[in-house]
Amino acid sequence: MSTGTETRPAAGGADTTGTPLLQVNDLFKSFPVRGGGIIPRTVGHVQAVHGVSFDLAAGETLGLVGESGSGKSTTGRAILQLHKPTSGSVKFEGKELTTMRGRDLQQIRRDMQIVFQDPYASLDPRWQVNDIIAEPLRIHRYGTTEKIQARINELLQIVGLNPEHRNRYAHEFSGGQRQRIGIARALALNPKFVVLDEPVSALDVSVQAGVVNLLEELQHELGLAYLFVAHDLSVVRHLSHRVAVMYLGSLVEVGPRELIYSKPMHPYTQALLSAVPVPDPKRERERQRNRIVLTGDIPSPVNPPSGCRFRTRCWKAQEICATEAPELKKRGDSELLSACHFAEEMPVA
Repeated sequence: MSTGTETRPAAGGADTTGTPLLQVNDLFKSFPVRGGGIIPRTVGHVQAVHGVSFDLAAGETLGLVGESGSGKSTTGRAILQLHKPTSGSVKFEGKELTTMRGRDLQQIRRDMQIVFQDPYASLDPRWQVNDIIAEPLRIHRYGTTEKIQARINELLQIVGLNPEHRNRYAHEFSGGQRQRIGIARALALNPKFVVLDEPVSALDVSVQAGVVNLLEELQHELGLAYLFVAHDLSVVRHLSHRVAVMYLGSLVEVGPRELIYSKPMHPYTQALLSAVPVPDPKRERERQRNRIVLTGDIPSPVNPPSGCRFRTRCWKAQEICATEAPELKKRGDSELLSACHFAEEMPVA
């Protein structure tokens, strides 16, 4: 299934020609729900990821946004095979990952890494920074002890930390510094693709900009491709070339950053953007009068609505929305891909 990679802007060094670096097609991931009696049995399934498809070019950033519980992080981990997909295809440089096992999967993981949301929980508190960054280098037999140490010093400098502090423990660093350590570990093996799982959401606002700028600089210097998982739309706008909006496990809109933020087509995207504050008090007052407030709660992923998953909270919902799931495709003259039977442009003030 195409997701409009031909429309993305050539920004940040993204390679928009040739075969995509990453191809995700019809990805599903569900988790069993256990319960009942002395002998647990499966009583249902949480449909965390439902039919997700997109491509990612070398050097490109795809921002994956949506409310908490929409399946963003699970999508990233399923791509990396940290969660084995229930079904679907994930190809990296043309190689199918879902059928890989053992040494083959270990070797290709040199090129795919992840930066986790919580920079403290993702770092072993019993290990010094030197050992944390050295772990992937040792697992993949990077070289001699001297070569590994030289690489560690280089990585610490790249992320803006003092190599002399390599013998400290994670708790001796600030939150922003700990996240930089996590980034250094992810870069240790010179990957081509990195999943950024809400890398700044656990940080103070004062240090978020520094980490985002670092990620942007690293992409330009190293040609990295990012899947940037976040719920902060302002951060996604700064870093991404394209944006994919996710709701209850499914993609509802995909397209170039400029169009998503200026002329969204899907009602859910429009609601999300209407809630983003602007720094101009006058404009903010005007936007508050036109703000789209979603009613009700997100349905349970154990028993999602039939047809369009967003219909239970959508002001445009009609009978067809309950019986027919809308396809993610171009609607009207827009270059955006929208999964809505009644998609229409709504310019953002």
